[in-house]
Amino acid sequence: MSDSTKRPRRRGAALEEAILRAAADELAASGYAGFTMDRVAARAGTNKNALYRRWPNRLALGVDAYRLLTATVQPPDTGDLREDALEMLRRANRHWSSPLGMILRELMAAAGGASELLTRLPDQSTDTTAATWLTILGRAVARGEAAPEALHPRVATVAIVLLRNEFVVRGVPTAPDDVLVEIVDEVFLPLVARRGPAGS
Repeated sequence: MSDSTKRPRRRGAALEEAILRAAADELAASGYAGFTMDRVAARAGTNKNALYRRWPNRLALGVDAYRLLTATVQPPDTGDLREDALEMLRRANRHWSSPLGMILRELMAAAGGASELLTRLPDQSTDTTAATWLTILGRAVARGEAAPEALHPRVATVAIVLLRNEFVVRGVPTAPDDVLVEIVDEVFLPLVARRGPAGS
């Protein structure tokens, strides 16, 4: 490539954005197992030093690349709490058994006890998960489908926590749909409908 046709030199935010996009593309193509700083640098058209100045290691870069791949999706708004909750669980179920779900599991295994990295993963961030479920539950409260007292993060997220427990207990990244229905009908809906004082 001649000097006249070389890509312009990127710096600062432009270079960081290019690296992150290249990292996301590499992660999607190779999974975390095949994800290396060398490959990302080559894909971004830069050198490894540029990566290490911004990310201390491939795991930190992998986590940020995964975040880019899984940009926040708006929660469902069907007008019915049961349908919204089921859709949220079905999305999670599909995601965990997808190629992106495999990448997530690889990142979680690589992170081990590095909780500061795990909380950066959208799927594992307590605040992000709670905010989504509180949005759904808040709409249901406004429609009279749930008690206002149900608007608590631990109550709002109980369904997704139970689904994650299914993944752990079963050792597989998916659950039968009847399990999702059972979580919603037998646990979540009764819980959010019975949050008032006893005897009310």
